[in-house]
Amino acid sequence: MTKIAVVGHVEWAWFLRVPHLPTQGEILAAEPDRPRAAGAGGVAAAVLAELGVDVDLFCALGDDEAGDAAAADLAAHGVVVHAARRDKPTRRALALLDAGGERTIVTIGERLAPRGDDQLEWERLADADGAYLTAGDAGACTRARDARVLVATPRVRASLDVDGPSLDALVFSGEDPVETEWAQRLRARARLMVSTEGSAGGRWWGRSMGRWAAVAPPADTYDSYGCGDAFAAAFTYALACGHQVSDAAAIGARWGARMLGRVGAP
Repeated sequence: MTKIAVVGHVEWAWFLRVPHLPTQGEILAAEPDRPRAAGAGGVAAAVLAELGVDVDLFCALGDDEAGDAAAADLAAHGVVVHAARRDKPTRRALALLDAGGERTIVTIGERLAPRGDDQLEWERLADADGAYLTAGDAGACTRARDARVLVATPRVRASLDVDGPSLDALVFSGEDPVETEWAQRLRARARLMVSTEGSAGGRWWGRSMGRWAAVAPPADTYDSYGCGDAFAAAFTYALACGHQVSDAAAIGARWGARMLGRVGAP
C-alpha cells in the first residue's frame, strides 16, 4: 500500500454557518457544526486517509483537552498520529462560513509545529513514498526529505528559507500575495512550482510546464475551507504514485472541488 507522511500543524476548529459576515456591532445567529481537527496538516492527513493510503502525521499538540480531541479525531479517520506534546495550548480556530461558501478564519494561539529533535518515529519517513510538508523547524524539514517525494507549501516559510532541503514540488495559492512572495523566495529549492488559481485552475513550471483546468464545483457548495490543502494532499499522493504532473494536478483539482461540498475540515 502507498505510504504518505504529513509533517505539519493541526488546529482544533469550530465551524459556524452564517448568512453573511457580521458588520461592526452586528449580532448574527449562526448554525454550528461539530468541532474537529483541522489546520493544513490535519486536512491533508484526513484527505490522504480517505484516498486509502497509509498516513503518518508528524505534528505538535498542546498537552490539553483540545490536543487530545484533535489526536482522537484524526485517529478515527485512520491517521497514525505522531504528536509531540507542548506545554502550550493547542491552537484553536473559528471559521465563519457565509452563504456563498467562503470561509473567514480567526485563529487563537500560537501555531505549534514539530521539531526535528522531537522524540517521534521519524524513521518511518524513510519508508514513505511521499511527504507533504506544511509546518516544522529546519530539522523537521530535513526529516521530511527522507521520503521519496517531498511536496511543501510556502507556509513553512523561514524553516525552508535557510539551508532547507530540495523539494520535488512547491504548491501555493497564486491568489494569495503572501504565499506567492514566499514561494518566489523558495523557488531555487523546488524542482516544480505549482500555482493554484481557484476557478481558473492553475499552472506549473520548472522541470516541465503546463496548466490544468478547474473541476466544476458540486451543485451544493458549502465551504471552501481546506480546498488548497486537499489539492496538495492529492497531488502529493499522485506524484508519489508516479503519475505525470498533469494527471497529478487533475487528481488534486478533483479533491479540491470535492471539499466545496462539505462543511468544515474532512
